[in-house]
Amino acid sequence: MPTVREPSSEIDAHHSGVKRAGLIGHPIAHSRSPAMQQAAFGALGISARYELWDAPDAAALAGRVAALRQLDMLGANITIPWKEAVIPLLDDLDDSAYHIAGAVNTITRAETAHGVRLTGYNTDAPALDQTLDKQGAWSGAQRMLILGAGGAAQAALGIAFMRGVEPWLAARRAETAREAMAKLAARLPVPEHWRDHTLALDDLSTLTATLRDSQILINATPVGVGDAGASPLPLDLLAALPSGAAVLDLIYAPPETALIRAARVRGLRAEGGLPMLLYQGALAFTLWTGQPAPLDVMSHALAIE
Repeated sequence: MPTVREPSSEIDAHHSGVKRAGLIGHPIAHSRSPAMQQAAFGALGISARYELWDAPDAAALAGRVAALRQLDMLGANITIPWKEAVIPLLDDLDDSAYHIAGAVNTITRAETAHGVRLTGYNTDAPALDQTLDKQGAWSGAQRMLILGAGGAAQAALGIAFMRGVEPWLAARRAETAREAMAKLAARLPVPEHWRDHTLALDDLSTLTATLRDSQILINATPVGVGDAGASPLPLDLLAALPSGAAVLDLIYAPPETALIRAARVRGLRAEGGLPMLLYQGALAFTLWTGQPAPLDVMSHALAIE
């Protein structure tokens, strides 16, 4: 297990030449992170480039992470399906990854007296919190329903705990949801009864009842990536949500998913994944460079209005 350490934004940058950062995951061809990060590097005059590093299997993941120890590396982002699997390959974990999210989506590289250290952070969790805050979702919220059980869902569970909002978790299999909730309980002092707040996505009666009492709905599954017609749940179930509920789909390609369209038709507050992509990318940029991220430039690169 990597050492847990306090957050730090100071990144070693004394080596000359073009630095590199990139996205590790599979699939990643759809990612808009390169445009956003490259625009930020250019705006601040940083000699660096952001690349896509496909890792279709565990061996490729290990190789990509090992390469981050090279002199020209700034760090990396981690995405599906490696946010949890990458943890044993790192030297240190920030509290954002170790306790709050239980997963890593950003890696920094630093040279120390004892050699290169790779530290894992989670910028998804604070970005998710910021996105929901901008959406006005936290006001009066008592329950959150999260669809999915992977790294993004873990980040949402952690933020729900920090905000004092009761989470429910729905996955394709009820057992998967229970395992994900157990991971949360293993790292944070959650109430005992939260362990029972799990269900299967095909249990429509329980899903409907849970939606009826949820002020926030988050899609943390990959259902809808590249498919504007796909939805993680039957769209007519959105009628069960209270008026004024907030819906957040973490998918950003397409910018408006079927879930978001249906939620907006019903007059619900609904947001796609681009703002969260922006905020988590900005936090990662600062971790790599030690400089405030140029949010306006990054937002323009993502074509966020």
